[in-house]
Amino acid sequence: MRETINRFYEFGPFSIDAEKRVLMRDGEVVHLAPKAFDTLLVLVEHHGQVLEKDELMKMLWPDSEVEEANLSLHISALRKALGDSPTERRYIITVPGRGYKFATDVRRADDDRSDVIVARYTKSTLVVQDQEQGQELEQKPKVLLPVFVSPKRNLALILLAGIGIAGLGFAVYYLWQVSTRSTPPTSSTPITATPPVRFIAVLPFKPLVADQRDESLEMGMADTLIVRLSNLSDLTVRPLGSVRRYGGLEQDPLVAGRQLGVEAVLDGTIQRSGDRIRVTARLIAVGDGRQLWEGRYAAPFTDIFSVQDAISEKVAVSLKPRLTSAEERRLAKHYTEKVEAYQLYLRGRHHALKRTLPETQKAISYFEQAIAVDPSYALAYAGLADAHLSALAADPPSNEYLQQARAAAQKAIEIDDTLAAAHAELGFIIFWHDWDWGASENKFKRALELDPDGADTHLFYAHLLSNTGRHEEALAEAKRARELDPLNLLINALEGQFLMHAGRTDEALTRLQETLEVEPNYFLAHLIASSAYIEKGMYSEAISEAQRAREIAGARGTHAEASLGYALAKSGKKAEARSVLEALLKSSAERYISPYTIALVYNGLGEHDEALAWLERAYAQRKQGMVFLKVDPKWNDLRDDPRFQDLLRRVGFPQ
Repeated sequence: MRETINRFYEFGPFSIDAEKRVLMRDGEVVHLAPKAFDTLLVLVEHHGQVLEKDELMKMLWPDSEVEEANLSLHISALRKALGDSPTERRYIITVPGRGYKFATDVRRADDDRSDVIVARYTKSTLVVQDQEQGQELEQKPKVLLPVFVSPKRNLALILLAGIGIAGLGFAVYYLWQVSTRSTPPTSSTPITATPPVRFIAVLPFKPLVADQRDESLEMGMADTLIVRLSNLSDLTVRPLGSVRRYGGLEQDPLVAGRQLGVEAVLDGTIQRSGDRIRVTARLIAVGDGRQLWEGRYAAPFTDIFSVQDAISEKVAVSLKPRLTSAEERRLAKHYTEKVEAYQLYLRGRHHALKRTLPETQKAISYFEQAIAVDPSYALAYAGLADAHLSALAADPPSNEYLQQARAAAQKAIEIDDTLAAAHAELGFIIFWHDWDWGASENKFKRALELDPDGADTHLFYAHLLSNTGRHEEALAEAKRARELDPLNLLINALEGQFLMHAGRTDEALTRLQETLEVEPNYFLAHLIASSAYIEKGMYSEAISEAQRAREIAGARGTHAEASLGYALAKSGKKAEARSVLEALLKSSAERYISPYTIALVYNGLGEHDEALAWLERAYAQRKQGMVFLKVDPKWNDLRDDPRFQDLLRRVGFPQ
């Protein structure tokens, strides 16, 4: 970005000081990451103009090649900071296929009207205002926000800052003396009380030495603490799937906290050296940057569970001074006492979260090794079940993966009936394969009874409700899942699907566009958007979205291929649709292709007898697509056919 000097802008309740790089709303500082501020400034300076994505990226990263997802992430953060909602874009508008436009009026203020500069201190915030305008000198015992000072009072600021720095230096010296008087392996520093925290994120721990990092240990430490702290009532902890993107070495925890929509973040470092481990952890208030608690630990690696006990207990007490006896028991619960099994489990989780088939297969191996070390490790069985479910994206028939997932989930419940994740996984298997809606719902309800804030459980339950036609209940569950895990791409994309199946296609497209702005290459969002555009009769857009989904998925994109064939057929391009069908039939002779996808193209072409014949094959193989028969509008042409009605009845959908 070029140098910014003496430029001040106002729009709505907001004002920007470009030189000092400050965004304010009604006089209060709105915190932005540096690159997000750069993005806002470029948009404001070109307000009313459409900035092409490529052009905007060149302005923001002139000397680097970056992916479009980086721009989308900053746009999303800006919209949240400015208060834009998915249904009302007052400031930043997406121009499909092109870029973005800052749509509201912007006024450039006089250069001499702003007499503020911002400075940030660690332990206090000074506010020095222009006394010539009848304002007074005020000192506030806060951390983050902000220091306003007239240029005429620079000397006063320097003197006051000098006093503050001297006091801070004394405080640091005193704390150092205290910390070195004795040699216990742990120390912790409680800070002043804060208003009750309802939402918290535990960020991936960072290495003390960058070139000696152990990502499975860093992510695993966060994962373990997330599980522990999730046992506190009235506290929502963001799941690992949302926080794992914040594992960068330079990640600002306050920026992460704001993007995650939480009131506090737990951040820390971890390093293993030989048979010893060193851990620091700090709890920070996102609103004002205050440090609520800090702890430092050094111990043998075999004592890692004790370190986790200490951190979770201290954080819990900082957030909720009075714990119930049940909360204390759950907080101190260990799923294994064998460090070797725990290490193998962490490696399994690290690979499982990457959600690709090769990584999933590695995860399965690590979970199985962990179970071999500790056959009573319920959490490892739950991880194994989750990994087998992830493997459903594989090309071969997936029933084997489902049965292995079922066995692992059942074993986890047999060992520990209070493990919510295992109940949720088993509920999904019963829904996806057994087509027993009542039994599946009971499992989801049991999982939510054990963990009311399980975002994945709310999503799975929403899926069941949507596919069985209980649309309002489904949308309520999907909304709750998104509230708990707002950055989860799967939750956002599937909410779009549920909206479409509920007949709310415009809202579905809005949600899907929001998802693609965060991750432009998210396959599922493109696939569902194709279906939504078909419902609106926008076949050109539907074809484009299906083609994009196919490009992203590559060889595994057979469902995207089928959706493309269906869209081509409905648009009147039947010759092209038949080419797609022939390619699928040819591929089915060489590798497995689900009969459900072939039936879809036949149905688009209006060849209903062939479509029903292939659906019968899908039924015989218990293909997962059959659970969409009741609500997917692509089958509307068949709904009056007695053969289709009989198929619905056999799958379990009441007539």
